[in-house]
Amino acid sequence: MDISVIVPLYNEEESLPELYAWIARVMQANGFSWEVIFVNDGSTDRSWEVIESLQKQAPDVVKGIKFRRNYGKSPALYCGFEKAQGDVVITMDADLQDSPDEIPELYRMITVEGYDLVSGWKQKRYDPLSKTIPTKLFNATARKVSGIKNLHDFNCGLKAYRKEVVKNIEVYGEMHRYIPYLAKNAGFKKIGEKVVHHQARKYGKTKFGLNRFVNGYLDLISLWFIGTFGVKPMHFFGLLGSLMFIFGFIAVVIVGASKLYAMSEGLPYRLVTDSPYFYLALTSMIIGTQLFVAGFLGELISRNAPERNNYQIEQIL
Repeated sequence: MDISVIVPLYNEEESLPELYAWIARVMQANGFSWEVIFVNDGSTDRSWEVIESLQKQAPDVVKGIKFRRNYGKSPALYCGFEKAQGDVVITMDADLQDSPDEIPELYRMITVEGYDLVSGWKQKRYDPLSKTIPTKLFNATARKVSGIKNLHDFNCGLKAYRKEVVKNIEVYGEMHRYIPYLAKNAGFKKIGEKVVHHQARKYGKTKFGLNRFVNGYLDLISLWFIGTFGVKPMHFFGLLGSLMFIFGFIAVVIVGASKLYAMSEGLPYRLVTDSPYFYLALTSMIIGTQLFVAGFLGELISRNAPERNNYQIEQIL
């Protein structure tokens, strides 16, 4: 099979028939063998009934997954990736803001140009400033942290993947924003971008609020930490703890030496415990010790993790 199209959705009953007809028209015009997987993320409208109707019309093409409740976009993509059979996997949103006309070129970039992943870039957006400005800041931060400097729109729902990519990454929580970063951490380095057409929303209303930007930054920090120190937590906690302990120890020595010097010279002095610097130094040593122990415990947990030696092996001769 050439292409699997995965469409996560939540309360999009009006747009589904139009979206499916558009996808089918593009696939038939280009002679692709294909499937479309609708992942109903706990919709409370008639979205599932619409999917069932489409499946009856094209049972070999339309497939559906229905969640009992709303879990979020990442779980929807995870289940869609598991079910996908196409050599190239395309993801797009169900609100008609992503154009299926982009599919042939995305497919060509994967199969001919050899990209592992191609992310869409909605260079011209039909969104209010309250959404576009935070998006630009978010993407700038994501580029800096991830090191993928050629991507301008990490959160674009329209993406294309080689099948091997989606079968070797785990999308969880709200990590769908960072699939390119997950792919890079899994060893898939050829990541490209394509400017895609962005259409104004035709039905319903957006499902995302400003809280996604706050959550997005927290997820980015988590992903950076796991990717950098996930199997070697002592390198982070141990180093930081050691530095804090040494700083506190040196401060204690200075406080004690200052008192001894004053005593030897007959100068007025006060008890070490009367100095605020003593307590700051002691606190630094305690926190440093705790961080070091945290790194040690992290190493014990990591050593017993089943995925500790789960390396991405591309080929064996």
